[in-house]
Amino acid sequence: MEKKNLLEAMSRSITDGEITETKRLATLAVESKMDLNEVIDMGFVPGIQKTGDLWEKGEYFLPELISSAECMKAAMRILQPALTRLQLKTQSKGKIIIGTIEGDIHDIGKNLVASMLSANGFDVIDMGADVKLETFIQKAEQEKADFICLSSLLTTTMLGQKRFMARLKEKNLSSKYKVLVGGAPVTQKWADEIGADGYAENALTAVKLVLVLAGK
Repeated sequence: MEKKNLLEAMSRSITDGEITETKRLATLAVESKMDLNEVIDMGFVPGIQKTGDLWEKGEYFLPELISSAECMKAAMRILQPALTRLQLKTQSKGKIIIGTIEGDIHDIGKNLVASMLSANGFDVIDMGADVKLETFIQKAEQEKADFICLSSLLTTTMLGQKRFMARLKEKNLSSKYKVLVGGAPVTQKWADEIGADGYAENALTAVKLVLVLAGK
């Protein structure tokens, strides 16, 4: 198969959510000693981008979004060890700490955001649910993160986002991280009120917002 057709097949496997085909093509790329950064940038990444476009047009829904993200992660699990062996690095678009704020155990939306950010080339560290405010800060400092994403699905735990912004200010860290907030009761007005850098109502919006804030 010609390289152009191979790259197109890689893209299509992501958009179609064909995880078996994605794995086969990623393995083929490694075994054929293809340029793996080119495989990622011109093969698999356009597939996840097309999925996002189809979501926005209303042609794709949550199941398609999830399956495409899972395919992208499966491809990277195969490609990353080979990149490491070759001492090559994929260009990370930024490091992100994400989690659901303390007192809140909901994580489905947060998991999808984390998955989509990872599929779009960000280094994502998922802290899980019911995460203490100080833990977010400690992890961000330890990992030298660029972004902190706070999810809250309850109106009662939304206040934790406000307390987090105040905590950052107390520690003189407000300018060090871009903070994004999200969750069912969260709005742009709330994000503005607490001084967050952004708000996203869904996973695709979150990806676009982070790309803009990262200057990508």
